[in-house]
Amino acid sequence: MDEQREVKVKNPWHKPLVIFLAAVITVGIITMVAISIVQNKPLHQKYKYGIVLDAGSSHTSVFIYEWPAEKENNTGMVRQKHTCNVKGKGISSYSANPQGAGASLQECMEEAKQKIPTHRHPETPVYLGATAGMRLLRMENEEASDKVLDSVAHSLKRYPFSYQGARIISGQEEGAFGWITVNYLSENLRKPTGTLGALDLGGASTQITFVPQQNIESYDNSIDFRLYGNDYHLYTHSFLCYGKDQALKLSMGKKLKSALKADETDPIELRDPCFHPGYNSTRTVPSVVDTPCMKEVKLANGNFFHVGLGNWSQCQQSIRKVFNSSYCPYSSCSFNGVFQPSVYGKFGAFSAFFFVMDFLNLTSDTLATTKQRLATYCSKPWKKIVENYPKIKEKYLSEYCFSATYILTLLEDGYNFTSDNWKDIKFIKKIRDSDAGWTLGYMLNLTNMIPAEAPDTPLMPYGGYVTFMMLFSLLILVLLLLVYLYFRQSTRTTQKDII
Repeated sequence: MDEQREVKVKNPWHKPLVIFLAAVITVGIITMVAISIVQNKPLHQKYKYGIVLDAGSSHTSVFIYEWPAEKENNTGMVRQKHTCNVKGKGISSYSANPQGAGASLQECMEEAKQKIPTHRHPETPVYLGATAGMRLLRMENEEASDKVLDSVAHSLKRYPFSYQGARIISGQEEGAFGWITVNYLSENLRKPTGTLGALDLGGASTQITFVPQQNIESYDNSIDFRLYGNDYHLYTHSFLCYGKDQALKLSMGKKLKSALKADETDPIELRDPCFHPGYNSTRTVPSVVDTPCMKEVKLANGNFFHVGLGNWSQCQQSIRKVFNSSYCPYSSCSFNGVFQPSVYGKFGAFSAFFFVMDFLNLTSDTLATTKQRLATYCSKPWKKIVENYPKIKEKYLSEYCFSATYILTLLEDGYNFTSDNWKDIKFIKKIRDSDAGWTLGYMLNLTNMIPAEAPDTPLMPYGGYVTFMMLFSLLILVLLLLVYLYFRQSTRTTQKDII
Protein backbone atom coordinates (compact mmCIF):
# COMPACT_ATOMS: atom_id res chain seq x y z
CA MET A 1 0.00 0.00 0.00
CA ASP A 2 2.82 2.40 0.79
CA GLU A 3 4.40 1.74 -2.64
CA GLN A 4 1.09 2.44 -4.45
CA ARG A 5 0.63 5.66 -2.55
CA GLU A 6 4.16 6.72 -3.49
CA VAL A 7 3.57 6.11 -7.25
CA LYS A 8 0.42 8.24 -7.22
CA VAL A 9 2.32 11.15 -5.82
CA LYS A 10 4.97 10.89 -8.56
CA ASN A 11 2.36 11.01 -11.42
CA PRO A 12 0.57 14.28 -10.94
CA TRP A 13 -1.31 14.44 -14.29
CA HIS A 14 -4.63 13.74 -12.66
CA LYS A 15 -4.17 16.43 -10.02
CA PRO A 16 -6.52 19.48 -10.01
CA LEU A 17 -3.50 21.75 -10.57
CA VAL A 18 -2.84 20.23 -14.00
CA ILE A 19 -6.48 20.54 -14.98
CA PHE A 20 -6.42 24.15 -13.82
CA LEU A 21 -3.33 24.94 -15.91
CA ALA A 22 -4.88 23.36 -19.00
CA ALA A 23 -8.01 25.46 -18.46
CA VAL A 24 -5.90 28.62 -18.12
CA ILE A 25 -4.07 27.83 -21.39
CA THR A 26 -7.37 27.18 -23.14
CA VAL A 27 -8.89 30.43 -21.92
CA GLY A 28 -5.72 32.25 -22.94
CA ILE A 29 -5.87 30.90 -26.47
CA ILE A 30 -9.58 31.75 -26.80
CA THR A 31 -8.86 35.25 -25.49
CA MET A 32 -6.01 35.66 -28.01
CA VAL A 33 -8.29 34.67 -30.88
CA ALA A 34 -11.08 36.95 -29.67
CA ILE A 35 -8.71 39.92 -29.39
CA SER A 36 -7.34 39.24 -32.87
CA ILE A 37 -10.83 39.19 -34.36
CA VAL A 38 -11.88 42.38 -32.60
CA GLN A 39 -8.58 44.12 -33.32
CA ASN A 40 -8.70 43.34 -37.04
CA LYS A 41 -12.40 43.65 -37.75
CA PRO A 42 -13.32 46.37 -40.32
CA LEU A 43 -13.91 49.70 -38.64
CA HIS A 44 -16.69 52.09 -39.45
CA GLN A 45 -15.54 53.88 -42.59
CA LYS A 46 -14.68 57.56 -42.49
CA TYR A 47 -14.72 59.11 -45.95
CA LYS A 48 -12.91 61.96 -47.63
CA TYR A 49 -14.17 63.77 -50.71
CA GLY A 50 -13.04 65.56 -53.83
CA ILE A 51 -14.90 67.64 -56.44
CA VAL A 52 -13.95 67.96 -60.12
CA LEU A 53 -15.80 70.17 -62.61
CA ASP A 54 -15.59 69.02 -66.22
CA ALA A 55 -16.09 72.24 -68.19
CA GLY A 56 -16.66 70.79 -71.66
CA SER A 57 -17.54 72.50 -74.90
CA SER A 58 -21.27 71.72 -74.74
CA HIS A 59 -21.94 71.50 -71.00
CA THR A 60 -20.34 71.36 -67.55
CA SER A 61 -20.63 68.41 -65.16
CA VAL A 62 -19.75 68.35 -61.46
CA PHE A 63 -18.37 65.06 -60.11
CA ILE A 64 -18.09 64.25 -56.40
CA TYR A 65 -15.71 61.45 -55.43
CA GLU A 66 -15.30 59.72 -52.08
CA TRP A 67 -12.79 57.30 -50.60
CA PRO A 68 -12.08 55.72 -47.19
CA ALA A 69 -9.90 58.14 -45.26
CA GLU A 70 -7.53 55.45 -43.94
CA LYS A 71 -6.96 53.85 -47.36
CA GLU A 72 -6.08 56.77 -49.60
CA ASN A 73 -3.32 55.00 -51.50
CA ASN A 74 -5.01 51.68 -52.30
CA THR A 75 -6.22 51.08 -55.85
CA GLY A 76 -9.92 50.72 -56.51
CA MET A 77 -10.91 52.66 -53.39
CA VAL A 78 -12.10 55.92 -54.94
CA ARG A 79 -15.65 55.91 -56.25
CA GLN A 80 -18.05 58.40 -57.72
CA LYS A 81 -20.60 59.52 -55.15
CA HIS A 82 -22.68 62.04 -57.11
CA THR A 83 -22.93 63.82 -60.45
CA CYS A 84 -24.67 67.08 -61.29
CA ASN A 85 -25.05 68.42 -64.82
CA VAL A 86 -24.97 72.20 -64.97
CA LYS A 87 -27.92 73.71 -66.80
CA GLY A 88 -27.16 75.51 -70.03
CA LYS A 89 -24.20 75.36 -72.38
CA GLY A 90 -20.50 75.10 -71.61
CA ILE A 91 -18.61 77.97 -69.99
CA SER A 92 -17.01 78.90 -73.33
CA SER A 93 -20.44 80.04 -74.53
CA TYR A 94 -20.31 82.90 -71.99
CA SER A 95 -17.52 84.74 -73.78
CA ALA A 96 -19.76 87.81 -74.23
CA ASN A 97 -21.08 87.53 -70.65
CA PRO A 98 -18.27 86.12 -68.47
CA GLN A 99 -20.16 86.62 -65.21
CA GLY A 100 -22.78 84.18 -66.42
CA ALA A 101 -20.20 81.38 -66.49
CA GLY A 102 -19.62 81.53 -62.74
CA ALA A 103 -23.30 82.01 -61.96
CA SER A 104 -24.20 78.89 -63.95
CA LEU A 105 -22.30 76.67 -61.49
CA GLN A 106 -24.20 77.73 -58.37
CA GLU A 107 -27.02 75.18 -58.40
CA CYS A 108 -24.69 72.18 -58.71
CA MET A 109 -22.26 73.54 -56.13
CA GLU A 110 -25.13 73.96 -53.67
CA GLU A 111 -25.90 70.29 -54.26
CA ALA A 112 -22.29 69.47 -53.46
CA LYS A 113 -22.64 71.24 -50.10
CA GLN A 114 -25.57 68.99 -49.27
CA LYS A 115 -23.94 65.75 -50.44
CA ILE A 116 -20.65 66.20 -48.55
CA PRO A 117 -20.72 66.21 -44.70
CA THR A 118 -20.25 69.71 -43.33
CA HIS A 119 -17.21 68.79 -41.21
CA ARG A 120 -15.45 67.62 -44.41
CA HIS A 121 -16.05 70.84 -46.38
CA PRO A 122 -12.80 72.68 -45.50
CA GLU A 123 -10.59 69.73 -46.53
CA THR A 124 -12.47 68.82 -49.74
CA PRO A 125 -10.48 69.94 -52.82
CA VAL A 126 -12.29 71.52 -55.79
CA TYR A 127 -10.77 71.45 -59.27
CA LEU A 128 -12.15 72.83 -62.52
CA GLY A 129 -10.69 71.61 -65.78
CA ALA A 130 -11.81 73.24 -69.02
CA THR A 131 -11.38 71.27 -72.23
CA ALA A 132 -11.64 71.86 -75.98
CA GLY A 133 -14.36 74.50 -75.92
CA MET A 134 -12.15 76.78 -73.86
CA ARG A 135 -9.10 75.84 -75.92
CA LEU A 136 -10.91 77.15 -78.98
CA LEU A 137 -12.01 80.30 -77.17
CA ARG A 138 -8.44 80.96 -76.06
CA MET A 139 -7.28 80.62 -79.69
CA GLU A 140 -9.97 83.05 -80.79
CA ASN A 141 -10.00 85.54 -77.90
CA GLU A 142 -7.52 85.04 -75.08
CA GLU A 143 -8.84 87.97 -73.07
CA ALA A 144 -12.37 86.58 -73.13
CA SER A 145 -11.18 83.14 -72.03
CA ASP A 146 -9.28 84.68 -69.10
CA LYS A 147 -12.41 86.55 -68.00
CA VAL A 148 -14.49 83.38 -68.13
CA LEU A 149 -11.93 81.52 -66.00
CA ASP A 150 -11.80 84.42 -63.54
CA SER A 151 -15.59 84.28 -63.26
CA VAL A 152 -15.74 80.57 -62.46
CA ALA A 153 -12.81 80.91 -60.05
CA HIS A 154 -14.56 83.74 -58.19
CA SER A 155 -17.74 81.65 -57.97
CA LEU A 156 -16.01 78.50 -56.70
CA LYS A 157 -14.04 80.41 -54.04
CA ARG A 158 -17.31 81.44 -52.41
CA TYR A 159 -18.01 77.88 -51.31
CA PRO A 160 -16.60 76.35 -48.10
CA PHE A 161 -14.38 73.89 -49.95
CA SER A 162 -10.63 73.95 -50.59
CA TYR A 163 -10.40 75.67 -53.99
CA GLN A 164 -7.47 74.27 -56.00
CA GLY A 165 -7.75 76.18 -59.25
CA ALA A 166 -9.59 76.49 -62.57
CA ARG A 167 -7.57 76.03 -65.73
CA ILE A 168 -7.66 74.88 -69.33
CA ILE A 169 -6.14 71.40 -69.55
CA SER A 170 -4.26 70.31 -72.65
CA GLY A 171 -5.50 67.70 -75.06
CA GLN A 172 -2.63 65.41 -74.04
CA GLU A 173 -3.67 65.69 -70.38
CA GLU A 174 -7.28 64.97 -71.26
CA GLY A 175 -6.29 61.80 -73.11
CA ALA A 176 -3.80 60.61 -70.48
CA PHE A 177 -6.12 61.20 -67.50
CA GLY A 178 -8.92 59.40 -69.33
CA TRP A 179 -6.59 56.43 -69.73
CA ILE A 180 -5.72 56.52 -66.01
CA THR A 181 -9.42 56.63 -65.09
CA VAL A 182 -10.52 53.58 -67.09
CA ASN A 183 -7.53 51.51 -65.98
CA TYR A 184 -7.81 52.58 -62.33
CA LEU A 185 -11.51 51.67 -62.23
CA SER A 186 -10.84 48.40 -64.08
CA GLU A 187 -8.05 47.64 -61.56
CA ASN A 188 -5.58 47.08 -64.38
CA LEU A 189 -2.79 49.20 -62.91
CA ARG A 190 -1.73 46.48 -60.45
CA LYS A 191 -2.21 43.54 -62.79
CA PRO A 192 0.31 42.16 -65.28
CA THR A 193 -2.48 41.29 -67.72
CA GLY A 194 -2.38 44.50 -69.76
CA THR A 195 -4.21 47.80 -69.89
CA LEU A 196 -7.23 49.23 -71.64
CA GLY A 197 -6.83 51.86 -74.35
CA ALA A 198 -8.97 55.00 -74.03
CA LEU A 199 -11.11 56.58 -76.76
CA ASP A 200 -12.77 59.86 -75.79
CA LEU A 201 -15.10 61.96 -77.93
CA GLY A 202 -16.47 65.34 -76.92
CA GLY A 203 -18.12 68.18 -78.74
CA ALA A 204 -14.92 69.91 -79.85
CA SER A 205 -12.12 67.31 -79.61
CA THR A 206 -11.38 63.60 -79.59
CA GLN A 207 -8.58 61.69 -77.87
CA ILE A 208 -6.92 58.32 -78.38
CA THR A 209 -4.51 56.87 -75.78
CA PHE A 210 -3.01 53.39 -75.47
CA VAL A 211 0.17 51.41 -74.79
CA PRO A 212 1.56 50.55 -78.25
CA GLN A 213 3.71 47.64 -79.32
CA GLN A 214 5.95 49.74 -81.56
CA ASN A 215 8.16 52.75 -80.87
CA ILE A 216 6.57 56.20 -80.59
CA GLU A 217 8.23 58.30 -83.29
CA SER A 218 6.77 61.65 -82.23
CA TYR A 219 7.82 63.17 -78.90
CA ASP A 220 4.57 65.19 -78.72
CA ASN A 221 2.56 61.97 -78.67
CA SER A 222 4.51 60.28 -75.88
CA ILE A 223 3.84 60.36 -72.16
CA ASP A 224 5.27 58.21 -69.36
CA PHE A 225 3.76 57.18 -66.03
CA ARG A 226 5.06 55.08 -63.16
CA LEU A 227 2.09 53.79 -61.20
CA TYR A 228 2.10 51.16 -58.44
CA GLY A 229 5.63 50.14 -59.37
CA ASN A 230 4.87 49.66 -63.08
CA ASP A 231 6.16 51.81 -65.95
CA TYR A 232 3.76 52.80 -68.75
CA HIS A 233 4.91 54.32 -72.03
CA LEU A 234 1.76 55.77 -73.61
CA TYR A 235 0.85 57.00 -77.04
CA THR A 236 -1.70 59.81 -76.86
CA HIS A 237 -3.09 62.44 -79.19
CA SER A 238 -5.95 64.91 -79.04
CA PHE A 239 -7.54 66.22 -82.24
CA LEU A 240 -8.88 69.69 -81.62
CA CYS A 241 -11.83 70.52 -83.91
CA TYR A 242 -12.66 66.84 -84.36
CA GLY A 243 -15.25 66.46 -81.64
CA LYS A 244 -18.67 65.58 -83.05
CA ASP A 245 -20.08 69.14 -82.96
CA GLN A 246 -17.09 70.78 -84.60
CA ALA A 247 -16.81 67.92 -87.10
CA LEU A 248 -20.40 68.57 -88.12
CA LYS A 249 -19.50 72.20 -88.79
CA LEU A 250 -16.41 71.15 -90.75
CA SER A 251 -18.48 68.81 -92.90
CA MET A 252 -21.31 71.30 -93.45
CA GLY A 253 -18.80 74.07 -94.22
CA LYS A 254 -17.28 72.03 -97.04
CA LYS A 255 -20.75 71.28 -98.40
CA LEU A 256 -21.70 74.96 -98.19
CA LYS A 257 -18.58 75.87 -100.11
CA SER A 258 -19.53 73.40 -102.87
CA ALA A 259 -23.13 74.60 -102.90
CA LEU A 260 -21.99 78.19 -103.41
CA LYS A 261 -19.81 77.18 -106.35
CA ALA A 262 -22.62 75.20 -107.93
CA ASP A 263 -25.35 77.77 -107.44
CA GLU A 264 -24.77 81.47 -106.86
CA THR A 265 -28.46 82.17 -106.42
CA ASP A 266 -29.83 83.26 -103.09
CA PRO A 267 -30.93 81.54 -100.89
CA ILE A 268 -28.61 78.53 -100.87
CA GLU A 269 -30.03 75.02 -100.52
CA LEU A 270 -27.70 72.58 -98.81
CA ARG A 271 -28.74 69.02 -99.65
CA ASP A 272 -27.24 66.91 -96.88
CA PRO A 273 -27.05 63.08 -97.06
CA CYS A 274 -26.28 62.93 -93.31
CA PHE A 275 -29.78 64.09 -92.31
CA HIS A 276 -33.02 62.16 -92.65
CA PRO A 277 -35.16 62.50 -95.80
CA GLY A 278 -37.85 65.09 -95.19
CA TYR A 279 -35.69 67.08 -92.75
CA ASN A 280 -35.76 70.78 -93.58
CA SER A 281 -34.58 73.77 -91.58
CA THR A 282 -33.30 77.30 -92.13
CA ARG A 283 -29.82 78.03 -90.75
CA THR A 284 -27.47 80.98 -90.77
CA VAL A 285 -24.06 80.72 -92.41
CA PRO A 286 -22.25 82.14 -89.31
CA SER A 287 -23.76 79.37 -87.16
CA VAL A 288 -21.67 76.93 -89.20
CA VAL A 289 -18.48 78.77 -90.12
CA ASP A 290 -18.04 81.09 -87.12
CA THR A 291 -15.47 78.91 -85.34
CA PRO A 292 -11.65 78.87 -85.17
CA CYS A 293 -11.83 75.39 -86.71
CA MET A 294 -12.94 76.94 -90.02
CA LYS A 295 -10.71 79.96 -90.43
CA GLU A 296 -9.91 78.98 -94.01
CA VAL A 297 -13.59 78.97 -95.03
CA LYS A 298 -14.75 82.46 -96.02
CA LEU A 299 -18.46 82.66 -96.78
CA ALA A 300 -20.78 85.63 -96.88
CA ASN A 301 -23.28 85.99 -94.07
CA GLY A 302 -26.82 84.94 -94.81
CA ASN A 303 -29.25 82.07 -94.49
CA PHE A 304 -29.46 78.71 -96.20
CA PHE A 305 -31.95 75.88 -96.39
CA HIS A 306 -30.69 72.66 -94.86
CA VAL A 307 -32.41 69.71 -96.55
CA GLY A 308 -31.94 66.05 -95.57
CA LEU A 309 -31.41 63.24 -98.08
CA GLY A 310 -30.81 60.24 -95.80
CA ASN A 311 -28.15 58.52 -97.90
CA TRP A 312 -25.65 56.83 -95.58
CA SER A 313 -22.97 55.92 -98.13
CA GLN A 314 -22.92 59.48 -99.50
CA CYS A 315 -22.83 60.76 -95.92
CA GLN A 316 -19.73 58.74 -95.15
CA GLN A 317 -18.04 59.94 -98.34
CA SER A 318 -18.67 63.56 -97.34
CA ILE A 319 -17.34 62.97 -93.82
CA ARG A 320 -14.13 61.44 -95.16
CA LYS A 321 -13.33 64.82 -96.69
CA VAL A 322 -12.72 66.33 -93.25
CA PHE A 323 -9.77 63.92 -92.76
CA ASN A 324 -6.57 64.62 -94.66
CA SER A 325 -4.87 61.30 -95.31
CA SER A 326 -2.81 62.42 -98.29
CA TYR A 327 0.52 62.68 -96.48
CA CYS A 328 2.35 61.07 -93.56
CA PRO A 329 5.89 62.09 -92.47
CA TYR A 330 6.17 58.98 -90.22
CA SER A 331 6.06 55.23 -90.70
CA SER A 332 2.32 55.30 -89.93
CA CYS A 333 -0.29 57.99 -89.30
CA SER A 334 -3.88 58.48 -88.31
CA PHE A 335 -4.81 61.61 -90.31
CA ASN A 336 -3.65 65.19 -90.87
CA GLY A 337 -0.04 63.96 -90.80
CA VAL A 338 -0.22 62.90 -87.13
CA PHE A 339 1.88 59.91 -86.11
CA GLN A 340 -0.01 56.93 -84.75
CA PRO A 341 1.25 53.39 -84.17
CA SER A 342 -1.04 50.47 -84.99
CA VAL A 343 -3.87 50.20 -82.48
CA TYR A 344 -3.15 47.43 -80.01
CA GLY A 345 -5.18 45.71 -77.30
CA LYS A 346 -8.69 46.35 -76.06
CA PHE A 347 -10.20 49.84 -75.90
CA GLY A 348 -12.87 51.58 -73.88
CA ALA A 349 -14.80 54.15 -75.93
CA PHE A 350 -16.66 56.62 -73.72
CA SER A 351 -18.34 60.03 -73.60
CA ALA A 352 -20.04 60.78 -76.95
CA PHE A 353 -18.76 57.50 -78.38
CA PHE A 354 -21.02 55.71 -75.92
CA PHE A 355 -24.00 58.08 -75.87
CA VAL A 356 -24.46 58.11 -79.64
CA MET A 357 -23.91 54.40 -80.23
CA ASP A 358 -25.99 53.41 -77.21
CA PHE A 359 -28.93 55.57 -78.38
CA LEU A 360 -28.90 53.73 -81.72
CA ASN A 361 -28.32 50.34 -80.05
CA LEU A 362 -25.08 49.83 -82.00
CA THR A 363 -22.68 48.99 -79.17
CA SER A 364 -22.32 45.23 -79.68
CA ASP A 365 -22.55 44.49 -83.43
CA THR A 366 -19.80 43.70 -85.90
CA LEU A 367 -18.53 46.55 -88.06
CA ALA A 368 -20.40 45.28 -91.14
CA THR A 369 -23.68 44.89 -89.23
CA THR A 370 -23.26 48.31 -87.65
CA LYS A 371 -22.93 49.90 -91.08
CA GLN A 372 -26.03 48.10 -92.37
CA ARG A 373 -28.16 49.07 -89.41
CA LEU A 374 -26.96 52.65 -89.50
CA ALA A 375 -27.74 52.92 -93.23
CA THR A 376 -31.28 51.74 -92.48
CA TYR A 377 -31.66 54.26 -89.67
CA CYS A 378 -30.41 57.21 -91.72
CA SER A 379 -32.87 56.41 -94.55
CA LYS A 380 -35.92 56.60 -92.26
CA PRO A 381 -38.18 59.63 -92.93
CA TRP A 382 -37.67 62.53 -90.55
CA LYS A 383 -41.38 62.58 -89.70
CA LYS A 384 -41.18 58.97 -88.52
CA ILE A 385 -38.06 59.66 -86.44
CA VAL A 386 -39.80 62.53 -84.61
CA GLU A 387 -42.82 60.32 -83.93
CA ASN A 388 -40.62 57.56 -82.50
CA TYR A 389 -38.68 59.89 -80.16
CA PRO A 390 -41.10 62.65 -79.09
CA LYS A 391 -39.22 63.54 -75.88
CA ILE A 392 -35.85 64.28 -77.49
CA LYS A 393 -35.06 67.79 -78.71
CA GLU A 394 -35.17 67.91 -82.50
CA LYS A 395 -31.72 69.53 -82.72
CA TYR A 396 -30.08 66.52 -81.05
CA LEU A 397 -32.36 64.00 -82.75
CA SER A 398 -31.56 65.33 -86.20
CA GLU A 399 -27.80 64.86 -85.70
CA TYR A 400 -27.64 61.19 -84.66
CA CYS A 401 -27.26 59.93 -88.22
CA PHE A 402 -24.30 62.25 -88.80
CA SER A 403 -22.76 61.61 -85.36
CA ALA A 404 -22.86 57.81 -85.63
CA THR A 405 -21.51 57.90 -89.20
CA TYR A 406 -18.75 60.23 -88.04
CA ILE A 407 -17.86 57.84 -85.20
CA LEU A 408 -17.58 54.90 -87.59
CA THR A 409 -15.49 56.92 -90.02
CA LEU A 410 -13.23 58.29 -87.29
CA LEU A 411 -12.58 54.85 -85.83
CA GLU A 412 -12.15 53.05 -89.15
CA ASP A 413 -10.55 55.63 -91.45
CA GLY A 414 -9.03 57.90 -88.80
CA TYR A 415 -7.70 55.58 -86.10
CA ASN A 416 -7.39 52.57 -88.46
CA PHE A 417 -9.56 50.03 -86.67
CA THR A 418 -10.69 47.17 -88.91
CA SER A 419 -13.46 44.59 -88.99
CA ASP A 420 -11.00 42.20 -87.30
CA ASN A 421 -10.31 44.30 -84.20
CA TRP A 422 -13.67 46.13 -84.05
CA LYS A 423 -14.65 43.61 -81.35
CA ASP A 424 -11.83 45.02 -79.19
CA ILE A 425 -13.75 48.29 -78.80
CA LYS A 426 -16.15 48.32 -75.86
CA PHE A 427 -18.51 51.28 -75.66
CA ILE A 428 -18.76 52.18 -71.99
CA LYS A 429 -20.42 54.81 -69.83
CA LYS A 430 -19.47 53.68 -66.34
CA ILE A 431 -17.03 51.31 -64.68
CA ARG A 432 -17.95 50.22 -61.14
CA ASP A 433 -20.61 52.96 -60.90
CA SER A 434 -18.14 55.71 -61.84
CA ASP A 435 -18.22 57.56 -65.15
CA ALA A 436 -15.44 56.88 -67.61
CA GLY A 437 -13.67 60.15 -68.44
CA TRP A 438 -10.67 62.28 -67.55
CA THR A 439 -11.96 63.79 -64.27
CA LEU A 440 -11.14 60.95 -61.87
CA GLY A 441 -7.65 60.49 -63.32
CA TYR A 442 -7.12 64.25 -63.04
CA MET A 443 -8.00 64.28 -59.33
CA LEU A 444 -5.97 61.12 -58.59
CA ASN A 445 -2.94 62.74 -60.19
CA LEU A 446 -3.25 66.08 -58.43
CA THR A 447 -3.85 64.52 -55.02
CA ASN A 448 -1.02 61.96 -55.48
CA MET A 449 -3.41 59.15 -54.61
CA ILE A 450 -1.73 56.74 -57.02
CA PRO A 451 1.81 56.17 -55.70
CA ALA A 452 4.72 55.56 -58.05
CA GLU A 453 5.63 52.43 -56.10
CA ALA A 454 3.30 49.64 -55.10
CA PRO A 455 2.11 50.03 -51.48
CA ASP A 456 3.11 47.40 -48.92
CA THR A 457 0.55 44.66 -48.39
CA PRO A 458 0.01 42.39 -45.34
CA LEU A 459 1.25 38.80 -45.37
CA MET A 460 -2.29 37.54 -45.81
CA PRO A 461 -5.74 39.12 -46.17
CA TYR A 462 -7.93 39.73 -43.11
CA GLY A 463 -10.18 36.74 -43.78
CA GLY A 464 -7.23 34.41 -44.27
CA TYR A 465 -5.56 35.72 -41.13
CA VAL A 466 -8.62 35.05 -38.95
CA THR A 467 -9.09 31.59 -40.46
CA PHE A 468 -5.45 30.72 -39.82
CA MET A 469 -5.63 31.87 -36.20
CA MET A 470 -8.82 29.89 -35.56
CA LEU A 471 -7.46 26.67 -37.07
CA PHE A 472 -4.11 27.03 -35.32
CA SER A 473 -5.83 27.60 -31.96
CA LEU A 474 -8.11 24.61 -32.46
CA LEU A 475 -5.09 22.48 -33.33
CA ILE A 476 -3.39 23.47 -30.07
CA LEU A 477 -6.55 22.66 -28.11
CA VAL A 478 -6.82 19.25 -29.74
CA LEU A 479 -3.16 18.51 -29.03
CA LEU A 480 -3.56 19.53 -25.37
CA LEU A 481 -6.62 17.34 -25.07
CA LEU A 482 -4.81 14.36 -26.64
CA VAL A 483 -1.80 14.84 -24.33
CA TYR A 484 -4.09 15.04 -21.31
CA LEU A 485 -5.99 11.91 -22.30
CA TYR A 486 -2.74 10.05 -23.03
CA PHE A 487 -1.16 10.79 -19.67
CA ARG A 488 -4.42 10.14 -17.86
CA GLN A 489 -4.61 6.73 -19.49
CA SER A 490 -0.94 6.13 -18.70
CA THR A 491 -1.53 6.96 -15.04
CA ARG A 492 -4.46 4.56 -14.81
CA THR A 493 -2.42 1.82 -16.46
CA THR A 494 0.46 2.35 -14.07
CA GLN A 495 -1.88 2.26 -11.07
CA LYS A 496 -3.46 -0.95 -12.31
CA ASP A 497 -0.07 -2.58 -12.79
CA ILE A 498 0.98 -1.67 -9.28
CA ILE A 499 -2.20 -3.06 -7.78
